[in-house]
Amino acid sequence: MGVKPIVIGIAGGSGSGKTSVTKAIYEHFKGHSILMLEQDYYYKDQAHLPMEKRLQTNYDHPLAFDNDLLIEHLEQLLSYNTIHKPVYDYKLHTRSNDSIQVEPKDVIILEGILVLEDERLRELMDIKLFVDTDADLRIIRRMLRDINERGRSLESVIEQYVSIVRPMHNQFIEPTKRYADIIIPEGGHNHVAIDLMVTKIQTILEEKSIL
Repeated sequence: MGVKPIVIGIAGGSGSGKTSVTKAIYEHFKGHSILMLEQDYYYKDQAHLPMEKRLQTNYDHPLAFDNDLLIEHLEQLLSYNTIHKPVYDYKLHTRSNDSIQVEPKDVIILEGILVLEDERLRELMDIKLFVDTDADLRIIRRMLRDINERGRSLESVIEQYVSIVRPMHNQFIEPTKRYADIIIPEGGHNHVAIDLMVTKIQTILEEKSIL
C-alpha cells in the first residue's frame, strides 16, 4: 500500500479532557478506517521487581513508559502490519500476560499525557494536539473520577495530586505544549476546536485519497 496512515498525537494533563477530544474525533470518523492507541497501555513491564518496588512507581513520569515498544508498534501500524497491544495490570503494577490484537487503519490517534515528550514519537505524527485545561478543573475532574470510579478517598487523591501529579505536570507535561501544532482549551467542551480538527483531518485524508 503506497499511502501511509496519518498519526494524530493528543497530549494533555490528567483530567484535561484529552480523552474526550480523542473520543469526539474517533466517533466522527467511526465509519472510516480509524484506531486509538493509548499510551497508558505501554507502561513498562515490572515483573522482575518486588511488589514493594512496584508500589513506588510514578506513573506520571516519562520513565514509566515503554516508548521503545510503543514506537515499534506504531511503526508496524504505519506499515499496515497487525500488532498485539500490551495490557497493564494495575493491581499487580506490571504488564499482564494478555494482549489485544490491533489491526492497522488509515488514521491512528495516539493519546496520552506524555505522547509529545519523546522526540521519536513526535516525528511519527502528522498532527500534534495539546489539550490545555486550568489546574483547578483538572483536579476536580480527577477527584470525581478517582473517588466515584476507583473507590479512592478524598485525602489520598489530594495527597497524590500534590506530591506527584502536580509536580510531574509542571516538570514534564506542560512543557510539551510548545511542540503542539494546535492547543485546544477546555478539552471535549471545545466543540469549535474539535470541528476544526475534524475538518483538517478530512482534508489530509482527501489529499492522500484515503476518504
